Amino acid sequence: MEVPEPEQAAEPIQFTYHSNSQMIGILKKTEDRCSEISRTYSIGRSTEGRELLVIEFSNSPGEHQLLKPEMKFIGNMHGNEALGGQLLIYLAQYLCSEYLQGNDHIQTLINNTRIHILPSMNPDGYEVATSGVGDSNYSDEEGDRYDSRNIGRTNAQNIDLNRNFPDLTTIIYRRRRQKGFRTDHVPIPNNYWFGKVAPETYAVMKWIRSIPFVLSASFHGGNLMVSYPYDLSKHSRGENMFSPTPDDKVFKLLARTYADSHKRMSREISQSGSSHAGCQSTVINGAQWSSIAGGMQDFNYLHTNCFEVTVGLGCDKFPPEEELFLSWQDNQEALITFIEAAHRGIKGMVKDEEGKGIKGARISVRGIRHDITTAENGDYWRLLTPGIHIVTASASGYTRATKKVHLPALMLNAGRVDFVLQKAPPDSDPQEGENIFSSMSTYERFDPYKQYTQYTMMADLNQQREERAEKPWWWNYFVSIGGPAPTWLLKRH
Repeated sequence: MEVPEPEQAAEPIQFTYHSNSQMIGILKKTEDRCSEISRTYSIGRSTEGRELLVIEFSNSPGEHQLLKPEMKFIGNMHGNEALGGQLLIYLAQYLCSEYLQGNDHIQTLINNTRIHILPSMNPDGYEVATSGVGDSNYSDEEGDRYDSRNIGRTNAQNIDLNRNFPDLTTIIYRRRRQKGFRTDHVPIPNNYWFGKVAPETYAVMKWIRSIPFVLSASFHGGNLMVSYPYDLSKHSRGENMFSPTPDDKVFKLLARTYADSHKRMSREISQSGSSHAGCQSTVINGAQWSSIAGGMQDFNYLHTNCFEVTVGLGCDKFPPEEELFLSWQDNQEALITFIEAAHRGIKGMVKDEEGKGIKGARISVRGIRHDITTAENGDYWRLLTPGIHIVTASASGYTRATKKVHLPALMLNAGRVDFVLQKAPPDSDPQEGENIFSSMSTYERFDPYKQYTQYTMMADLNQQREERAEKPWWWNYFVSIGGPAPTWLLKRH
C-alpha cells in the first residue's frame, strides 16, 4: 500500500472540550485526511437519536484480515466522565497525523492492528454534562465541577450503562462447582430481554459480537486506576471481595501495561497509591474495588473472546480545560502501548485436512478454564502471559490437536501456532463442557424478542423529529409536488 508523503503536515490538535456534534465532525474530518487507513461507521443511535460513531484505523479499513488482531477503545460510557472521550478524539487525530508524517512506529502499529475507537458511548448524557460548562452553579473551589451531582452520568432513560449489560457473572458463580465448568461464551439469558435494555447497550453488544475483538479498554473518571474482571464479587451478599477470573494473570499483565506506561499513574502507584481524599491510584480487581453486576468488562470476557479493562483517568471527572494537554501527555504512551498488547500471546489458524478454516473451533489452555473460539475463517488470537502453555484446538466433529508452546518473557509479537484437525469417528465422545453451556448455535442467537426493531423505529422517529425541526412549515408542500427540494430558500447559518 502506498504511504502518503510526509510533507502532509499535521493539523494541530485543539486541546479543548468538544460537543458531541464537534466530536463527530472531527472524526469525519480525520477520515477524510487519512482515507487510506481509516473509516468511520455507525453502530447505532442513542435514546435521543444521536449517532454512536466509531473510527477505525487499519491498512485495509472496513475489512477483517486474517491473523490481524482487532482491539477497541470506548469513552464516555458515563456522560459526566468527559476526559475519556476527549482523549480518544485526540488519539484519532494523533494516529492520522503521525501516519501521514511517516512515523515508523505508528505506521507499523496501524499496518498490523485493526484499531476501533468509540469516543462516546453515551452522547445524550455527555450533552447534558457539557451543557453546564461555564455555569458557576456547577463549580466548586476544588474544580470538581460535576462529580457531586453526577449530571449526565446516565443515559436519557436514566440508565447507568455500566450496570445494564447481561449479568453473566452470577451465572458463572452458580455453576462453578459443576463438572466441566467453563467461563466462556455464556449465552444471554432470556430474562435479560424482559428488563430495560438501553439502545446504547444494545448497540455495543451487537458491535462486540460482530467483530472478533481481542482486547479493549473503557475509560472512566473519579479515580486514577486500572481495574480488571470480575467486576461482580463472588461473595453472596455482594460485598467487595477479590474475585479473579481464570485469566487473572493475563488481566493483571494488561492492567499493568497501561498503568506502567501512564506517567502520573505509574508515579503515584509507586508512592503507595496515594492521591487526594476519596480518590486512589491503583491497579485492582474490579470486584475488590467496587462490586457491580451487569458491567461491560465482565460481559466482554464471559460472552466473547475480548479481554477488557477499565481505566480511571483521574479523580476529577471533568477536569478544567487547561489540564487537557497534560492529561494527553500522561496517557499518550499508555494508549499506544495498550494497543500493542493485542499482540501478546499466540495466534494462528485452525483448519481441516482440506485446508479450509474451521469457524468456532475452541482454543483451550491447560489450567485456564476459559476458551476462546476461532473467527469466521478459522483464525484466532489468545492473550497469554510469558511461560510454557499446553494449547489444544477442538471442534465438533473433529479430533483434538494439542501443542506445547513456550513464550519468552521479552516476546513482542504473538507466537504463531496453527492446528490441523482430522474428522472424528461418528461415535466419538462429545467435547468436555458441552453439557454445561448451551451449544454455539444458542450462543450465536441474539435478540429473541426483536428489540432491534423497537430501537430502529425509535431512532428513525427521533431523526424525523430533528428533520422537521430544521425545516420551515412550508417545506413539505414543495416536497409533495415533486421536483427538486427548494434548499435555496433555506436560511443559511
